[in-house]
Amino acid sequence: MISRVNPEVLPDSTSIGYSQISVVESGRIAYVSGQVASRGNGEPAPDNIAEQTRWVVANLAGALEALNAGTEDIVWLRIYVVDLDEEKMSESFPILLEFLNGSQPSLTGIGVSALAASDLMLEVEMAVQV
Repeated sequence: MISRVNPEVLPDSTSIGYSQISVVESGRIAYVSGQVASRGNGEPAPDNIAEQTRWVVANLAGALEALNAGTEDIVWLRIYVVDLDEEKMSESFPILLEFLNGSQPSLTGIGVSALAASDLMLEVEMAVQV
């Protein structure tokens, strides 16, 4: 079981879709490597962040399925975005929130200068209670 905690002394993050603290009561935790806009067939990544986010979400959903878990089992997400700015957040964050389906895990957004390949714009890693 995961409890979400949002103390009044911290900024209200629930209104934008995540929790300040996630407490895992019991169980095992799976750490999922960073997922990018990559498919097994070698198809090149899309050239826009919204479509890359959709591919990443599909990969995250596949990892959850392999773990027999759902979005409610996600403890935290780390989101890495190349040259993070408001425009990129406004294009990618709604897609991520739709994927989370109201589960509100702890979340960190990190702006980076580059990812593992020059065409990648977004990478997301997660911890999942299984």
